[in-house]
Amino acid sequence: MNKREIGLYAGKVWRLLVDNSRWSYTELKRRSGLNDSQLGAALGWLAHENKIDFDQDDEGIHVSMYVNVYIG
Repeated sequence: MNKREIGLYAGKVWRLLVDNSRWSYTELKRRSGLNDSQLGAALGWLAHENKIDFDQDDEGIHVSMYVNVYIG
């Protein structure tokens, strides 16, 4: 796996998250078709760019798009 591939994986995940819903890790993995290491790398990329939020509850880890609204 290289940076280019990770960027492609991140793009695939981003396109799924763009609907603003909250996704479980399992559903995101299933819908993206990525394996654990590919999805982990994609989520790391998007987290580093501050584009996603994570939360965890009794059901597991969930991922959603990070929305930063500035009202000036």
